[in-house]
Amino acid sequence: MIANHHSTLLADDIERLKRERNAVILAHNYQPGPVQDLADFVGDSLAMARWAAQSSADVVVVAGVYFMAETAAILCPDKTVIIPDPKAGCSLAESITADQLQAWKNNFPEAVVVSYVNTSAAVKALSDYCCTSSNAVKVVEQIDPEREILFLPDFFLGSHVARMTGRQNIRVWMGECHVHAGIDAETLTKTVESHPGAEVLVHPECGCTTRALALPPQGVATQVLSTDGMISHSRKSPSQSFIIATEIGLLHRLRQESPHKQFIAASEHALCPFMNLINLENIRDGLRDLAHVVSVPEAVREKALLPLKRMVAIG
Repeated sequence: MIANHHSTLLADDIERLKRERNAVILAHNYQPGPVQDLADFVGDSLAMARWAAQSSADVVVVAGVYFMAETAAILCPDKTVIIPDPKAGCSLAESITADQLQAWKNNFPEAVVVSYVNTSAAVKALSDYCCTSSNAVKVVEQIDPEREILFLPDFFLGSHVARMTGRQNIRVWMGECHVHAGIDAETLTKTVESHPGAEVLVHPECGCTTRALALPPQGVATQVLSTDGMISHSRKSPSQSFIIATEIGLLHRLRQESPHKQFIAASEHALCPFMNLINLENIRDGLRDLAHVVSVPEAVREKALLPLKRMVAIG
């Protein structure tokens, strides 16, 4: 009861501060439930980027990880962008630096660089296109099939894109999200075996994607989808139970969107410690103090803006 009262007071403070600051809160699908419930918008990184760009707010609070706040700052230079905890990083984004990308580009000067949005602003500034898991295949399909592609930093997503497009000229960086990579084939197989008939929805960052597509039919096909894709698909699907192979924060929104359906985590251990650094207390503090403002140097922002605009335009 005391905890609920504390949360209510925090929520009231946040709503008041939002009005005073003309602020909005954007939350990623992996955020803890209380943060999602309080947010003005919840979605994947592409949807968050679009929403930030279209918002009339003066202050944007990004309840997610640091690269998401950087993306908002690149798209919204006239807004104050806040991340509640600057330690909310991303193991995938940190798997490639701008210097590493420049060295890779030097070896393949004619290649087109496609960077997953889970990268730093400096890496985006060296890229031709950005993409998310929901539009990576579409982005690659826009590129001249004769041009070689450098896809980074996620090995599993890059391999999925190569499989879906049939392109043989994609070079993939060997990066990974430690949470998704941890959802391995053995873990997924055990979960599927213990829930016969459940539809399997797999995020393309997962280390089990290839194995998931090779699973014996369970009555329905395995789907490889982004987080927003999982929400849309499960809402429309006639299936009543789903095994979800991604970070477990998504289950909160799935259960809200389709309360009459069952959602099972492929791995209960798939919890991102960085996403869970965000909470109601540091959201309130960030709004109150305008603390942890995220900005991108103008020279970097201008270069990073083009690949992001291409990403948003492709949809």
